[in-house]
Order: sequence, then C-alpha cells, then structure tokens
Amino acid sequence: MTYFAGTYDVAVIGAGHAGIEAALASARLGCHTAVFTINMDAVGNCPCNPSIGGTAKGHLVRELDALGGEMGKTADECFLQSRMLNRGKGPAVHSLRAQIDRRKYSEVMKHKLELQDNLELRQAEITSIEKQDGGWLITTQMLAQYLCKAVVIATGTFLGGRIYVGEVSYESGPDGMFPATKLAESLKALGLPLRRFKTGTPARILRRSIDFTDLEVQKGDEPPQPFSYETESLGENKVDCHISWTNDRTKQIILENIHRSPLYAGRIEGVGPRYCPSFEDKVMRFADKPRHQLFIEPCGENTEEMYMQGMSSSLPEEVQLKFYRTIKGLENCVIMRPAYAIEYDCVDPTAMRATLEFKDLPGIYGAGQFNGSSGYEEAAAQGFVAGVNAALKIQGREPLVLTRANSYIGTLIDDLVTKGANEPYRMMTSRSEYRLVLRQDNADERLTSIGHDLGLISEERYQKYLKKQELKKAEIKRLQSTTVSPTQELNDLLVSRETSEVTTGVRLIDLLKRPQLDYACLAPFDPERPKLDPNIIEQLEVEIKYEGYIQKQLRQVEQMKKLENKPLPTDFDYKELKGLRLEAQEKLNKIKPLNIGQASRISGVSPADISVLLIWLAANKGKPNGD
Repeated sequence: MTYFAGTYDVAVIGAGHAGIEAALASARLGCHTAVFTINMDAVGNCPCNPSIGGTAKGHLVRELDALGGEMGKTADECFLQSRMLNRGKGPAVHSLRAQIDRRKYSEVMKHKLELQDNLELRQAEITSIEKQDGGWLITTQMLAQYLCKAVVIATGTFLGGRIYVGEVSYESGPDGMFPATKLAESLKALGLPLRRFKTGTPARILRRSIDFTDLEVQKGDEPPQPFSYETESLGENKVDCHISWTNDRTKQIILENIHRSPLYAGRIEGVGPRYCPSFEDKVMRFADKPRHQLFIEPCGENTEEMYMQGMSSSLPEEVQLKFYRTIKGLENCVIMRPAYAIEYDCVDPTAMRATLEFKDLPGIYGAGQFNGSSGYEEAAAQGFVAGVNAALKIQGREPLVLTRANSYIGTLIDDLVTKGANEPYRMMTSRSEYRLVLRQDNADERLTSIGHDLGLISEERYQKYLKKQELKKAEIKRLQSTTVSPTQELNDLLVSRETSEVTTGVRLIDLLKRPQLDYACLAPFDPERPKLDPNIIEQLEVEIKYEGYIQKQLRQVEQMKKLENKPLPTDFDYKELKGLRLEAQEKLNKIKPLNIGQASRISGVSPADISVLLIWLAANKGKPNGD
C-alpha cells in the first residue's frame, strides 16, 4: 500500500550528469528540490570514458560554467591531464578536454548535492508519474509517494536498460546496476513518444598487463588549462595517455566472429551513435581501413583500470580478449571489465519546447540521454536548462531560452526540439553556423550576464568578469594607438616569421593582425604592455586577427534575429493555411515553432513555405494570436 511521504517544488529523476545540474540549479534558485537515484554510490558516474570535454563538448562545459553550472569546477577538482584539442586549426574549433579521476568525480559531485541548501538526495527508483491537482504525483519502488510541482526526467541509459555481450542479454543499467523497468510504462501512459537507442563502452584493462614500451606517449599541455573561469590553477598534469593501433589480425578476428555480434545478428533493435560506433561496426563500415587508432587512458589515480578509447564492442567476452591481444602493447592484457552494449528507452525530443518542457505535459521536463542525446556534456547542459526552467516556472519568472546565436547549448537544444534525433545526438562544432563567435574562450563574455541575471553567478564573480572585459577593451585600444619604429630587430623578427619587413612606423594592432605574428612575440617591442591574464590575451588576439570574419558572422546573427523576432502562434492549425505543402503543415503542427527562425530550421519546411508564413504573418499583423 502506498503512503504519502512529502512534497517538493521540483523532483529530479536520475543523478547522472543531467540530473545533477538540474537539481543544483533548481535548488540554488530557491526551490525545494529532491533528486532520486537508483544507487547513491553512482551519483555523477562516468560509465564510459573517464574524461570531460573534447571537440565541441569543451565548449558546452565552458558555457555551463559561465551560466553557473557545476561540471567545469568538478572536472578541474578531479583532473588528471588536460589538453587543448585542434590547436593546429582555427580558434573556432579549439576545445578543452580533461582526463579525470572518475571515482573522485562521482564522490565530489555526491558531496556537493549533499551540502546544497534546498536539496535532498534520495536513493529510490521512481516507478510512476501521474497527473495530480496542483502538480505531479511520483511513486517509488518502496511505494512512497511525493507531490511535486515540476518533474525533470534524467534517466540516462537506465530506462528499460538491457545489456548485450555476444549471445548474452539481460536487463540492467550501466556498470551492473539495476535498470528502471517500470517507469517507461508510466511515461507511455502519459503519452510520451518513447523509442529505443543503443550505446556501448569498451573493456577496462589491468594496467600492469599492458606493455607500454613501444607505445606512443600522449602528454598533457603545460601549463594545463582549467574549464572553470573560477579555477586559478590546476597544478601539473598527473598522468600520461598512450596510443596504439589495430592491425590486419585484429580485423580478421572481427570478421570471423561478426555473426556473434548482437548488432549484426539482429538482436539489438536500438539505433546506435553514428560518431562513436562499436569497433566491429567500424571494421564493417570502413572495410578499406587497414588499422584503427586506440587511446589507452587511466581511469583514476588510485585504480589500475585502463580505458580503451575507440574500442567499444558487444562481441562475446572471449572474442574481445582475442582481438585486444592482437594490438601492440596488449599482447598479454587482462580484461577487468568486458565491453558491452546497452539499449535503453528515450523520448522523441520534438515533443518538447526550447525550455525542455513537454508541450502536452506542463511541468514535466526532459534532459540528457532521455532526450536522445549522447555524452556527459550534452546531458549536463540540458539538465541545467531543464532545472532552471522548472524553477523559473514555479516562481512565475520568464523562462530561459538560449539561442543558436549565443551558445552551443542553444544550438544543441534547438537541434533536438526542432529537428529531432534519429540516433544519439552528439554535439560537434560543425553543427553551429556561428562557431567563430561561439568560441570556447569567450563563453564568459556570451553568458555570464545571463547567469548573473538568473541569480546563479555571484556578485563577486560578476564584478571580476566586468573588470576582465574592461582590461580587454583597454588593451585593444592601447594596441590601436601604440606605434613601433621600423628597427633592425623588428625586421629580423618579421623575416624569421616569414612576413614582410616594415619601413615606417606601424601600429601594434596592425602587426598583430598578421597571421605569422602573435601577442607574445611582440613583447620585446612593447615595453609598456600591462600584465594580463592569458585568457584575456587569447580573446583579444582572436578578436583582432579574425575581426573581419567575426563582423560578417555577427551580421548573419542579426539577420537571423529578425526571423526569430517574428513570433508564430502556438495554438494554430497549419492545415488551415493554404499555400503550405502537406509535409510542411504536418511538421509545423508537430513542432509548433515559436517563430519564423525556428520554423525555417524544421526538416521538411522549405524556403517557399517560409515565404507563405511571412506573407500570412504580414496579412494578420495585429490580429489575435491564431486568428
């Protein structure tokens, strides 16, 4: 028999990366919040790679930190090695990635939840959600019931979780934990459009069984850069990573056993991630490739487990051991945890608004892998937005809607709710049309004011941010007004950097615009320069060198804003609008876009359809919404 156990403003289901950010944001905004997890020892668990960040993902972590989220700070506290990826390319794709101690990360995040005011951490499996006057009634496996004004669903891969290893299959969450088996039926009863996705993880290998002698060493950057704008220093890198390669023998073993893969035997129904496929899928899809790269990464300082980045698999355990042992350095490896695939339930994200609230279920929000995305960083970003919006709605405040023009987080959410996800969605820099202005170095400039307005960035931090902006502007102005003489020493530098000499005085800013020169190399000719934070130098240097491109992209942003400022009614039946193609009518009625800009990004809505909408809006200007 059920019993009533209490009330909350916001209940968060799941304490993974999405659930953590949702719960902390809601509680910090003053809402009485509870976060429910099947196993409290798995709060903030990293069941896949022991790292935070990466290409485009590092942007998400920086943006989350600028808004007042927690992932960046905790990653800094638990870092083992830090590297800036894509340094050989332009600044738009520079992305920070850090190896972390996965058990310490979980421990630190759990403690932060325990210490947070307005927040209760509870171990319980939620089995149902029902509509109740005044909110939502959630029930646990132990038959306790809680009345909540809002609910954030952040179930990760636990919802209907099923593990696959070769011919073996069983219900389970990640890392051998219990799955959430009953909640899916309740969500279906509410009308949520659920479907099956799949992901996987590689084996963990005993460190002392690996021969590192001939492996390529991958060291971290010196000095390592932090994620959080509040972290002053990380100290030194603590570990090295290593690189090895597969070979023809590895490939042969995969091909000989491909019939034993549940993916190719047809036992897995769920759609897997395109950009992080299992190793056997790589071999089959890229048959012309003679070898594939493998990254060997430590899982922590106080464990001997090594993570095999790039070698996810769902083949039988004995086949895994066989193909791992064909790889240089792994000839005598010992598997501590076998690789596995996991299939799980998630929702069609087009059922949600840009606030991550479900259109037909006010007060219910989704976040993370439940929304069809993949990755810790994508999950954390969505969790933050869902938790903030749940709290803002309860408090009667305006919702938080981030845009494609101001953040990768806005791009991520817009892609999900507008285009949907036919496979696990992964953030990439190529998904943003404004990536030159959405760099990871200027995330604070784009989003700190929003975090401060929300109440999640302290006044002290905000004033430091404003001071940083003043220093940057002052230095750019100084560079514009400072001229250096055409000395022999200066020309020697210019020649050594393969750029033309100067014969007259030249402004420092004009020298800095040259791609061959940087701020540091001009120091001997600029004795009056102030001592500045490296992050300020990075920002001003990018802004000066790419000024023309940045201005062009900002003009594109302004053009898109004009479309975003043309609102569409949310209660209109587009079948009544003559001139729209049938597909456009169906897609517009499904998505219910908030404005012309969002409508233009819906797959199946053509430029001709947008013209019809613009003419219709002009003709109905000033009339009641939906008239």
